[in-house]
Amino acid sequence: MKTERRLKELGIELTMPTAPLANYVNAVRTGNLLYLAGKGPGLPGHPLPVGKVGRDFTKEQGYEFARQTGLSLIAVMKAELGDLDRVKRIVKVLGMVNATPEFGEQPEVINGCSDLFVTVFGDRGRHARSAVGMGSLPRGIPVEIEVIVEVNAGPARGSATAAARKSAVRTKRKSAKAKRR
Repeated sequence: MKTERRLKELGIELTMPTAPLANYVNAVRTGNLLYLAGKGPGLPGHPLPVGKVGRDFTKEQGYEFARQTGLSLIAVMKAELGDLDRVKRIVKVLGMVNATPEFGEQPEVINGCSDLFVTVFGDRGRHARSAVGMGSLPRGIPVEIEVIVEVNAGPARGSATAAARKSAVRTKRKSAKAKRR
């Protein structure tokens, strides 16, 4: 629970992950890799930020949006893995910035997420990264980030839940058959 303790030291309290906006899931695990779907910024109880960096938002505001997005991504990791110490390494970050054509400081914006990952996970948070400009992003959000995470052994929390559900269904079926006899 070192990572959880680190979050407390930083005064960070994770919220529940937001539900996907369309027909996809927040994360998919294959082998020892956890692929996180793209997330955007936003704080509970506040309207979704909408606009372009370089026109509606400054580079510094973009940095804060990327940091907020990083917090959402950590919340997904926690929900999927149960324990953030199971994060072996942040492997790859793809940061997309909804920006004006002349804006060229996408790396400085996405540093909001990258800096957060290194602060929270230490060397495990150092990652490969792409930071690119986009003509638009879903719902007009200023930043979207997706992540690939290497995880330590053990089932994903979602997998354990699914296995428990299947087991419960089998038990109910057996019970129903026994009652019919």
